[in-house]
Amino acid sequence: MSNITVGISDWKIGKPEDVLITYALGSCVGSCLIDQKAGIVGLSHIMLPDSSNIGGKDVNRMKFADTALPDMVAAMVKMGADPRKIQAKIAGGALMFAARSEQFNIGERNVAAVKQALSKLKIPIVASDTGLNYGRTVYFYGSDGKVVIKSTVKGINVL
Repeated sequence: MSNITVGISDWKIGKPEDVLITYALGSCVGSCLIDQKAGIVGLSHIMLPDSSNIGGKDVNRMKFADTALPDMVAAMVKMGADPRKIQAKIAGGALMFAARSEQFNIGERNVAAVKQALSKLKIPIVASDTGLNYGRTVYFYGSDGKVVIKSTVKGINVL
């Protein structure tokens, strides 16, 4: 078994023997995707909802829900995943600081954008742990698709 760390604005693909880990999800959203039959998993650490207002060719596509998820799914398919068999579990999207308005609640906007991107890809969300006001660390086990979420506030939650 090998641990694969997924940084902020990053995604990684793994196999059944891998544990994909992302730390310190605050307003960011961790999206765990799996094709159990093919044994292909992916984890993204999405920082922002939408890339449409960002210009320039040097933009990190892994930062945004609307670009990171389609790119990660394409990489999973290239490795042998069947897009019709992929399922998702998501975590994060917290309100880490008091927001003056809905516009500033980036966590809520990130969760909505991840849900929209997965819907466009026809990937069902089978479990989630999102919102509220605390950070999370995600451990995604490729062997069985189990997602272990650790937080100082809520302890351990298993999806």
